[in-house]
Amino acid sequence: MTEPMVATFDLVKSFAVRRGFFAQRKSRLVAVDRVTLTINVGETLGLVGESGCGKSTLGLTLMQLYEPTSGQVRFDGKDLVGMPPAQLNKVRRKMQMIYQDPYASLDPRMNVEEILTEPLVIHEVGSRQDRLAEAQRLLDVVGLPGDALGRFPSEFSGGQQQRIGIARALMLQPKMLICDEPVSSLDVSVQAQILNLLRDLQAEFGLTYLFISHNIAVTRFISRRIGVMYLGRLVEIGPSAAIVDNPLHPYTQALIAAVPDPHPSDIHRQRKLSGDVPSPIDRPTGCAFHPRCRFAASFDEERCSRVEPQLRALRPDHAVACHFAERITAQSAPATHNPTPKVA
Repeated sequence: MTEPMVATFDLVKSFAVRRGFFAQRKSRLVAVDRVTLTINVGETLGLVGESGCGKSTLGLTLMQLYEPTSGQVRFDGKDLVGMPPAQLNKVRRKMQMIYQDPYASLDPRMNVEEILTEPLVIHEVGSRQDRLAEAQRLLDVVGLPGDALGRFPSEFSGGQQQRIGIARALMLQPKMLICDEPVSSLDVSVQAQILNLLRDLQAEFGLTYLFISHNIAVTRFISRRIGVMYLGRLVEIGPSAAIVDNPLHPYTQALIAAVPDPHPSDIHRQRKLSGDVPSPIDRPTGCAFHPRCRFAASFDEERCSRVEPQLRALRPDHAVACHFAERITAQSAPATHNPTPKVA
């Protein structure tokens, strides 16, 4: 079998924090907790979850912009953890990011030509004429006119700014793009345009995507597989259609129920989440989701609160971290609505 583009093994990223009066107590905030996953060449893996679940931190740790606390990250067959900076800088050319806020990710003091050619300047690729030609070519690829090179980010709409960000990410001819909520700040109609553009670029350049989003409907549209994160842990992963149509984990069911439905059913209402996300500093023992789980009390709350469930395969290519996933699946009727967006 072909080696995956990205593979992580028990990846952990934690941060030191101080708490209490005068910040005297030292604690650890675990943002990414023992995540093991693979992303195959040419596929899109979607990563969904509530704000603060560790999605973006995982993406930044894959890029080695955050140094992992422990675990392993392999990219294109190379182990990135502990790699010398000069060698890591060369590898980073093949893994680029698209950011959530397009305007904040673009330097307002630089025009589009300077923004697009900066990666080539940093990595000393080509002459000035070659860089300019490549910038013009990629502007055409992302659907912007050539005269945009002399203009500044503030002169463009949000969707156009994100197209500039995408063009910049493509300047070094990467193999993989980490898309960190790239459409969440855009209007719905513009979201559709950017999603279609990303799919077209993937087909044209053979790109691999990690698509991070809190919107499971958008993620299903663009992703082949979806991973669901909760408090830094991967609680379910599988084919997009299976995750959305037949979710195994109660948290995944709640995320799907959160998608607006003009005609919600009783099952749809029952699956809604209650309570707040626990602190990643004082995470619950056992299953981190059990304080909010509607099944814990009726099944075996003591087991849920004491024993941490491990990710296990229940269906082909579909794994879940839940003690009672089989019973929950048997009791839960399929969702009565399809949250897949219609994209023109």
